[in-house]
Amino acid sequence: MSSQLFESGPAEPNRIIRPPQGFDRFVDRFFRGSTVAFAWLTILLVVFIIYEIGKVAAPAIQEHGTSLITSTTWDLNRGEFGILPEIWGTLYSSILGILIGSVFGVAIAIFLSQDFLPPKLELIAKNIIELLAAIPSVVYGLWGIFVVIPMIRPAANWLHENFGAIPLFSTPLSGPGMLPASLVLAIMILPTVSAISRDALVSVPHKLKEAAVGLGATRWEAILGVIVPTASTGIFGSIVLGFGRALGETMALAMLVGNANRLSVSLFSPGNTLAALLANHFPEAGAEERQVLMYAALVLLLITLMVNCLGAAILNKTASRLSGVSK
Repeated sequence: MSSQLFESGPAEPNRIIRPPQGFDRFVDRFFRGSTVAFAWLTILLVVFIIYEIGKVAAPAIQEHGTSLITSTTWDLNRGEFGILPEIWGTLYSSILGILIGSVFGVAIAIFLSQDFLPPKLELIAKNIIELLAAIPSVVYGLWGIFVVIPMIRPAANWLHENFGAIPLFSTPLSGPGMLPASLVLAIMILPTVSAISRDALVSVPHKLKEAAVGLGATRWEAILGVIVPTASTGIFGSIVLGFGRALGETMALAMLVGNANRLSVSLFSPGNTLAALLANHFPEAGAEERQVLMYAALVLLLITLMVNCLGAAILNKTASRLSGVSK
């Protein structure tokens, strides 16, 4: 029997371990070439988009210079354009949204990755949370108008009446404002933060948790003291991606932020964002206003690029610290 196995066995392994033939080399080179080509095409596409936007925005850049970024007045009749309130509103709403969304997103990721639920219920909860990403932005906007704003208005007005001297509560919430826009934005980025954070937490070796428990740590001490710090690079990456999503969100914020050209730190004051400005003004814009709006689009792209670069730098530094490599 052993001789029969020896005689019949080598046929299949020989086909697996044989040297690569001409077709195999062709497939390998084609795959590598296609990968490199698609990577370069992606870069070229981004460059082409920036070039097309910059070509239209060039007259506005030459005419207005940096005054567009530092001015607060937007008056089409007088030809005065300023996007400083929109820049402030973009950053303010995105930071508020990512702060709220990150806390709940990481909490959900811990809940769904550390055996708090049976596997079947955990899978159901995970799928339900990820379905939030499939809801259209306009639906979030409508939900914010008819549910979020009426729900938080009594508490917001109470805070204004009793603590109005604090700049954060210096105005009442009469309708759309920065807080309802940020709350809806936090819910919109929740699937991104929770899904990627959960994957980072699941990828932590289970032996680390067992070792911490073996040394006397409680369950929460092991989670917060060992597992979360080990997965911090992935968690921070999810926050950076969520922040990038928040910066570019358009429709929901256009419906909820109030579209007011003003600078205010009040949570209840209406404001505006760059994406909402583009969505509201571009359909009816003339030639001059279109050039200014393209200038604003370039500013939004620059802000997003700076955020991504800063996030990548912090990620690299964090990864180096965790791996013990000093740069």
